[in-house]
Amino acid sequence: MARSLGGGLLSFPVTHFDADGAFAEHAYREHCAWMLSHELSGLFAAGGTGEFFSLTPAEVVTVVAAAVAEAAGKLPVISGCGYGTAIATEIARGAEGAGADGLLLLPPYLVGSSQEGLAAHIEAVCRSTGLGVIVYNRDNAVVNDDTLARLCERNPNLVGFKDGVGDIELMTRIFARMGDRLTYVGGLPTAETFATPYLTMGVTTYSSAIFNFMPEWALDFYRAVRAGRQDEVIARLKAFVLPYIALRNRGRGYAVSIVKAGMRVVGRDAGPVRTPLTDLTAAEHDALRALVEGASAASAAHAA
Repeated sequence: MARSLGGGLLSFPVTHFDADGAFAEHAYREHCAWMLSHELSGLFAAGGTGEFFSLTPAEVVTVVAAAVAEAAGKLPVISGCGYGTAIATEIARGAEGAGADGLLLLPPYLVGSSQEGLAAHIEAVCRSTGLGVIVYNRDNAVVNDDTLARLCERNPNLVGFKDGVGDIELMTRIFARMGDRLTYVGGLPTAETFATPYLTMGVTTYSSAIFNFMPEWALDFYRAVRAGRQDEVIARLKAFVLPYIALRNRGRGYAVSIVKAGMRVVGRDAGPVRTPLTDLTAAEHDALRALVEGASAASAAHAA
C-alpha cells in the first residue's frame, strides 16, 4: 500500500455538507467517483482538506466507508486519524472496520508534547490496528529522526512519513536515515509549491487539494515535476499557484475554504465549511474564479 502511494499523485477530497452542516453522503460519493476517474495513487478520506477536525469519530468512519465503497479496491483509501490517543485509537479501529487501507495520523488536538509523549501516542495508534500508519509531521507534533527511527524499529506498520513542516535539514536527516523503510509524502499547504525541491530529496508524491476542482491541471503539474520540466513548473506556479496562495492567505483558515470555493467555481458545490472556518467572501470567490478560468484556458491551449 505504502509503495503504491509513492508512485503517483494523491488526492484529498473535501467532505460535502448540506445547508444544515450534515454530511451529504450521496454528493460526496459522486465526487469521489469523479476523482477516481482520473489517474491517482491514493484517496485520503476525512483528511485535513476533508475537515477531519470538524468531524466526530463516528462521522470519520462514515466518510471513510463511503470512500471505500466508491474506490472498490481500485486504489488505497487512507483515513484521517487524530486527536488524543484514546480518540485516535478509536478512530483507527473504526476506519479498519470500514475497510480503509491505512491511516494518516494528524497532530493531537492543541497540546504540545515531548518526543517521548509523541512516540507513545504514535505507537499506541500503530498497535491498535493492523493498518499501515503514515505520520503527519506538523504544528505541535514534530518528531525528530531519532524518535522516528525508534518507532520504525518497534512498529512494522508505521509505513509512511508526511512532512508539513518544511525543515529541509530535518527532512534530509530522516530520509538519509530511513531510506526506503518509509514512503514519503509532501504535505505542506499548497504542496505544489514544494514539489520540485522535495522530489530531489526522494519525496515522490504529495497531497494535492487543487485536484478537487482542477484534476487535469493538477496531474499535468505533477507530470511536469516528475519529468523535470522546470520551465513548465515555474510557469504554472507563477500563473496559478502563487496567486492562489496569495488569495488563500487573505483569511485565517482559508486552506480548506478556498478548495470548497474552487468546487463552486467549477460547478461542483460541496456545501459550506463547518465553523469555526468561514467561506470566502463574494469578492474573493470572484478572484478565484478568474484564476481558475485563466489556468484552465492555459492548460487547454497547452494541450492543443
